[in-house]
Amino acid sequence: MSSQFIPVEPFDYVVFGGTGDLAERKLLPALYHRQIAGQFSEPTRIIGASRAAMTDEAYREFATKALREHLKPGELDDGQLKAFTERLFYVSVDAKSEQGWDKLKEILDDGKERVRAFYLAVAPAIFGEIAEKIRDHKLITKQTRIVVEKPIGRDLASATELNNTIGKVFREDQIFRIDHYLGKETVQNLMVLRFANALYEPLWNSAHIDHVQITVAESVGLESRAGYYDKAGALRDMVQNHILQLVCLVAMEVPSSMDAEAVRDEKLKVLRALKPIDEYNVERLTVRGQYRAGASAGGPVKGYLEELEGGVSNTETFVAIKAEIGNWRWAGVPFYIRTGKRMATRVSEIVITFKPIPHSIFEPAAGRIEANQLIIRLQPGEGVKQWLMIKDPGPGGMRLRSVPLDMTFAQAFDSRNADAYERLLLDVIRSNQTLFMRRDEVEAAWRWVDPILKAWDVTSQQAQGYTAGTWGPSQAIALIERDGRTWHES
Repeated sequence: MSSQFIPVEPFDYVVFGGTGDLAERKLLPALYHRQIAGQFSEPTRIIGASRAAMTDEAYREFATKALREHLKPGELDDGQLKAFTERLFYVSVDAKSEQGWDKLKEILDDGKERVRAFYLAVAPAIFGEIAEKIRDHKLITKQTRIVVEKPIGRDLASATELNNTIGKVFREDQIFRIDHYLGKETVQNLMVLRFANALYEPLWNSAHIDHVQITVAESVGLESRAGYYDKAGALRDMVQNHILQLVCLVAMEVPSSMDAEAVRDEKLKVLRALKPIDEYNVERLTVRGQYRAGASAGGPVKGYLEELEGGVSNTETFVAIKAEIGNWRWAGVPFYIRTGKRMATRVSEIVITFKPIPHSIFEPAAGRIEANQLIIRLQPGEGVKQWLMIKDPGPGGMRLRSVPLDMTFAQAFDSRNADAYERLLLDVIRSNQTLFMRRDEVEAAWRWVDPILKAWDVTSQQAQGYTAGTWGPSQAIALIERDGRTWHES
C-alpha cells in the first residue's frame, strides 16, 4: 500500500538561520523529500537567510552537501537534486541592522500572490527583532505565516513577553509554534487509535486505566548544546513542551472535530487541570538527576560536569515526575513522566497500563495474569503494540502467556516513514494549525512548570547522580515503585 500526496499551492519559504544546524540536518532534507513526493506546485522557492555572505550558487552547494550527508542511502536522486537546488536562493540578512532586507523584499515582491512562510530557525532572543523587521519592510501579505521553534521563553514571564512581541506583528492564526514531536506519525496515530476505534475510548478513563508512563530517553550527552542546555535543563528543554504535549494527547477529551481550534481547546483543558507541584510536594513528586561518567554506545563517556567544563552545576539532565490530572476522567490515575540524557538507550514511548482483571478463574499453576498494556512507540521504530493474555498453544494443561499484537509502521506499510518536519513544514503552507501550539497552551504549560522550578530552588533539591548508560538515578525508581508499579524498559 502506498500513500498518495496532494500538492500544496506555490509558496516561498524563507528560512532564517538557513545555514544553521537545523536547516542542514532537518529542514532542507524534509523539503527535498516533499519535492520527491510531488507536493510542490510551481513556482515554489526556498530562500535561505543568515548573516553569512554567500551567493545563490554557494548556498546550493551547501544544500547539496547537506543532503548527501543527511539523507539515507538510495534517497538522493540526481534529477530531483538538480530540480530542488534550482529552487534555492540566498540572501545575507542581519536581524539587528538594515543589511539585506531590501534585497529580501526585492526577491519576495516577485511572488506577492504566493503563500509566504518565514521559518525562524535562530536563537529565540532575536525572534522579536526579526518579526519587527519583517513588518517594517512590508513583507507581510494576506498569505503570510511565521514559524517559531522552541524554546518559547524560559519561564511564564519571558514566554508571555515573546508572545506579545510576535503578536504585535502577526495575528495568532499566522503564528505556527512548532513542536516536531507532534509531527511524528505515531503521535497522530494516538488520536486515530482513540477516536476511530470503538475498542479504546470506552476504556480510556480511571475506571479501566491503572497508570500512564511517558518516557523520552536520549543516549547522547550535551553534543554542541552546552551553552544552552546548562541554562535550561531537562524540565525546560523537554517537559514543558514535548512531554506535556504528549500528556495532552493522551488525556484530552474527544474534540468535536479535527478542526485545529477544537483539538487545541481540549489540550488546553488538560494543561489547566494538571494538579500543581510546589514546595510542599515537590520532593515527593519529582526527581532531578545529572549523569556521571559511564559507558554509552559501547565506549566510555564523560560525565556532565566534564563535558560542561564548568566545574559546578546543579542543572538536571534527567527529570522524573509523578503528575496527576484533576478531572473526572483521570481522577486517581498517575502519569509518570521521565526524560534524560545519557540513558540506557534512545527511546520515546507512551505506555498505557490497564487495570488488572477483578477476578481470575484460572488455577495458580496456569501462570500469572499480566495487566494489558498499550505501548505507543514514537522512536525508534515507530509503531503500536497491544499486550494481551492468551493460552500458550499445545496440550498439557492451561498455560497463560502475555503476547503482543505488534504493528510496526515500517513493516505494516509499503511506504517510507516521513520525518516529522516534512508534515509540519507543509501544514504551515496549508495553514493547518492542528499540530502546532496555541499561545494559551504555551503559557498554560509554563504556569505548571514555573512552580516546580521555584520549588526546586526553595527546597534546594539537588540533582542526583546517575551513571551514563543507565535509566537514571535510583530515586526515580523509588518514585514509581513506592506506588507498587515499575518503569517499562524496552
